[in-house]
Amino acid sequence: MNAAIRWMTSNHVAANLLMLVLILGGIIKAPEIKQEVFPEVSLDRISVSVAYPGAGPEEVEEGILLKIEEGLTGVDGIKQLKSSANEGSGSVIAEIYSDQDPDRVLQDIKSEVDRITTFPEDAEKPIVSKLLNRREVVSLVVYGQVGERSLRQQAETIRDELLELPGITQVELGGVRPFEISVEIAEDRLRQYHLTLEQVASRILSASLDLPGGSVKTAGGEILLRTKERRYFGPEYADIIILSNPDGTQVKLSDIARVVDGFADTDEYARFDGLPAAMVNVFRIGEQKPTEISELVQSYIATKRLQLPESIKLASWNDTSELFESRMSLLQKNALYGLGLVIIIL
Repeated sequence: MNAAIRWMTSNHVAANLLMLVLILGGIIKAPEIKQEVFPEVSLDRISVSVAYPGAGPEEVEEGILLKIEEGLTGVDGIKQLKSSANEGSGSVIAEIYSDQDPDRVLQDIKSEVDRITTFPEDAEKPIVSKLLNRREVVSLVVYGQVGERSLRQQAETIRDELLELPGITQVELGGVRPFEISVEIAEDRLRQYHLTLEQVASRILSASLDLPGGSVKTAGGEILLRTKERRYFGPEYADIIILSNPDGTQVKLSDIARVVDGFADTDEYARFDGLPAAMVNVFRIGEQKPTEISELVQSYIATKRLQLPESIKLASWNDTSELFESRMSLLQKNALYGLGLVIIIL
C-alpha cells in the first residue's frame, strides 16, 4: 500500500486519470443500480395447493395431503415438507436446499403430483407454484357510498387500465370478496317435483360446460366444432331447464330455487375514511423502480378522478416509494457531508 501511494505522489497524471475513470464509471453506472425499498430474497419454497369444496380438515388431510406427502418423499432437493389442512382446501409447502435449482425441483414436484390418481372426485386440480417474495409499491383505493358490486367493477376497470401503462406489469385486487352464484332450494320444492339436490346439481353442472365437438372436413378446410354453454351470471343459471314433462311443460331452475348473483360469504372487507372501499395493489418486479411506478400511479389518479362520478373517489395509500426517497435523501446528504469533510481535510 505504501508503494502504491508513493507511486501516485510521483505520477500525478496517472492518479488523476484513475480518479476520473472511477468518477465517470460511477456516474454512468448509477442509473443502472437496482432500486428497491427492501432487498429481494429467494424463498426457496414450492407450494402445492388443492381445493376440496365441502370437506373438513380431517378429510383434506386423509384424502389429499397424505397422498401428496407420500408422492414427494422421493423428490431430490427437498429439505422438509409442511402441510396445512383447512376447511375446503389444503396445501403442502416444500422447502428446498439453497444449492438446488428451484425450477428443476418445481418440475419434479409437478410430475409427481400429476401421477397421483387417487384424489377424491370432488377435489379440484392441484396448483403447483413457486413462492415469490413480491414487494408492493403503492395501493390505489377506490371508495365511496356505493354498492359492493359497483366498487368491484370499478376496481377491475382501474386494474386493467393500470396494466396497460408502460412500466407497470403486476396489479392485483385486494379487500374485495370473490363473485359467487348461489342456488337456494327449499326442501318442500324438491319434494313437490320429486327431485334431490344431487339431481339438481348434476343438471346445473351439465348445462354449464364448454365442450369440444370434434371437427368436420370440408372442401374449404377443416371446421372445428365446439359448444359454448358455460354460464357466468345468475339469470343465465335461472334459465336452466331442470325437468321436461311429457306434456311439453318445462321446469326451470328459477321455478324451484332462488338464484343469487352475489359474493362469497367471507369476512373480507375494506373501508377507507369510513366508507366501503376496494384496493388495487401495484407491485414492482425485476428491475422496475418504485419511484417510477409511484409517479405513474399518482399521474393516473389525477387523470382518473376527473372521469369518475362524485359518489366514487380515488386515493393512494401505503406508498413505499416515499420511504425509498427519504432513504435516498439521507444517503445523498451523508455523501455530501463526507465529501465536504474530505475537501476540508485535504
